[in-house]
Amino acid sequence: MVTFAELQYGVEKSQYKDKNQTALASFLGPIEILPFEQNAAIKYGSIRADLENQGRIRGAYDLMIAAHAIAENLILVTNNTKEFKRITDLSLENWAK
Repeated sequence: MVTFAELQYGVEKSQYKDKNQTALASFLGPIEILPFEQNAAIKYGSIRADLENQGRIRGAYDLMIAAHAIAENLILVTNNTKEFKRITDLSLENWAK
């Protein structure tokens, strides 16, 4: 759900909202959007506190996306593996390479 919100934000900021809204709907059509539930919220709190205690600040949305992937036991596909690899127990793949 957090990733969907970020994608929708990108549509709203874009110069071609209608075109990009259609493209987003087409892209997401076959994808199941999972709700951000209690286990993900608990994991988010743990990750954020741990990273802050280490002096490693990350954006809240990135941490929510990572926590959601961990809570659902899923792999996070991202082109930003450098930043996300700092998060313990997060499985990553970069399909852009």
